[in-house]
Amino acid sequence: MSRTARIYSGVSDIHAADWDRMAGDDNPFVSHAFLSSLEQSKSVGKRSGWIPMPIVIEDDRGAPAAALPAYLKAHSQGEYVFDHNWADAWQRAGGNYYPKLQISVPFTPASGPRLLFGQRPDLAPALLAAAEQVAHEHGLSSAHATFIAADQVPMFEAADWLLRADIQFHWENRGYRTFDDFLGALSSARRKNLRKERAAAQDGIEIRALTGDAILPEHWAAFWEFYQDTGARKWGRPYLTRAAFDLIGASMGDKVLLVMAFAQGQPIAGALNFIGRDTLYGRYWGSVVDKPFLHFELCYYQAIDAAIALGLSRVEAGAQGQHKLARGYEPVQTISAHYIVDPSFRRAVGDFLVRERAGVDDDQALLGEHMPFRKGPPPPEGD
Repeated sequence: MSRTARIYSGVSDIHAADWDRMAGDDNPFVSHAFLSSLEQSKSVGKRSGWIPMPIVIEDDRGAPAAALPAYLKAHSQGEYVFDHNWADAWQRAGGNYYPKLQISVPFTPASGPRLLFGQRPDLAPALLAAAEQVAHEHGLSSAHATFIAADQVPMFEAADWLLRADIQFHWENRGYRTFDDFLGALSSARRKNLRKERAAAQDGIEIRALTGDAILPEHWAAFWEFYQDTGARKWGRPYLTRAAFDLIGASMGDKVLLVMAFAQGQPIAGALNFIGRDTLYGRYWGSVVDKPFLHFELCYYQAIDAAIALGLSRVEAGAQGQHKLARGYEPVQTISAHYIVDPSFRRAVGDFLVRERAGVDDDQALLGEHMPFRKGPPPPEGD
């Protein structure tokens, strides 16, 4: 059977049913609705330097059979896997690191499938070979796949891509039926601290968890203000445009959980989450007030509440943040994969990654020693 690899100018140019058949419905970020919303809102494109170029494997009838959510990049912003030192080293050696091929979801440090093949895992090697061919034929230095779903990591490894590890903090649902069940798994001191933090955060405010049609235009307008404030302070320029939130709300509102805090009826803070098949993904937060512990309440504790209520297995609360550790979020490794075109540069990067991986393993083990969970029998009722 003959197959053709084709580069499209955007996910929007591919029929939604075809794309979603390849992407599946486990992860909201690789859905046609999410990726096309980024394109249509101009959150990706020339403005941001993320130029969409999804790579699609077509069958002998010309129908899409497998795909890569790929972007041409002339910088390393919005990726959350930092390769600036690689770029500097290759530039000093006389090479051009940019442009490069990025296989990922823009601005989204959340694990998920990067090889979209529906029920055809046999097409994974063809997808990776297509990415390598694009890198060679277009004079790119490298191709990078970031935040790869665990079950796809061996596919990249089998293709001899270089693997890189980092640490995030995820909450795991260990059979909890209520938030109190989760509290009961913590040490006494940590349990009391969490209760105090929640009480302080909730004092004088109303919290609403909104999804689907319950998210009204005024909620998006308020959240945009929160997002602008946080984005300006953390990144200098928020990645998403205002239109992105409207498009996401309209096209996939049932996959959105917007947690809003109100004081005297006025919105003062919010946290935006996305609902996957077994995971709640925390993405953005913002506030127009400085209220102690409100960030922890909206982003972490409300997310745990929601995950338990929805019967989800975990919460991914985004990149970095060791403060999550004390709140029951565990250190886990996230994996990226890298294809370096030049053999000598590839060897140098590979040697670096061996040393770096040892350090990541050590860090994870050390962080694990500081988990807040109790040792011994459950606490007495009411503790």
